[in-house]
Amino acid sequence: MTHTLHRFGRRQDLTQDFIVTAMPARGFNDQNCVPKQKEFLRTALEYGPVNIGNAIKGAEHRATKDLRPTVHWHRDDAPDPEAVIEEVDRPTTVSAVFDDYEPMQAFVAKLVEMDLGLSVNISSVPDQAMKCCEECGVVRHSIEYSVGFRGATEKLPDDTTMELMTMCGHGMVSAAFARKMTDWVRSGRRTPEDATRYMARFCVCGSFNPARAEKILARAAEGK
Repeated sequence: MTHTLHRFGRRQDLTQDFIVTAMPARGFNDQNCVPKQKEFLRTALEYGPVNIGNAIKGAEHRATKDLRPTVHWHRDDAPDPEAVIEEVDRPTTVSAVFDDYEPMQAFVAKLVEMDLGLSVNISSVPDQAMKCCEECGVVRHSIEYSVGFRGATEKLPDDTTMELMTMCGHGMVSAAFARKMTDWVRSGRRTPEDATRYMARFCVCGSFNPARAEKILARAAEGK
């Protein structure tokens, strides 16, 4: 099971949203797994992911420890995938996010060839994940479904907010934060790219999809 299971949105968007994770099992294959997890991330970069992450240390975009008022005017916002890889120093969960099926499938096919001995999970709409497994010549071990949200759904945030906040499975992008970024984009105070970077910083594990977030915010800015 994975924390990335409950992403909310339209199917046409979710078919452009893939999270591939690799993690060891404590006491089974966690010995000497750090080089393997670094190799997972380094290999992922060859296929053009939109985000990679180390659940302990952070992803390509991250918050700063320098909290002075002027930091927002001079901070370096460039993603740093090499730092993510170098900071893997203990067994953790590593991830790579893709916004297109073909590079994701090619990456998984490469992982099958590499046979790192780690548990690999694909989060996506089920038929896309199963298609990937078939094309890579592997039989999936198991599958978990998200059956959506039940109960007093009228109390849930609006759809745009839900789409943004559920891209961080650990809940680090709150509904209020997502609404604020959406309002800023609608009012012209920030571009979709700027607002996306702000939100991505708080998703430590790296499962946030910046490419998808930019599209969601751009649609919101157009009133869609």
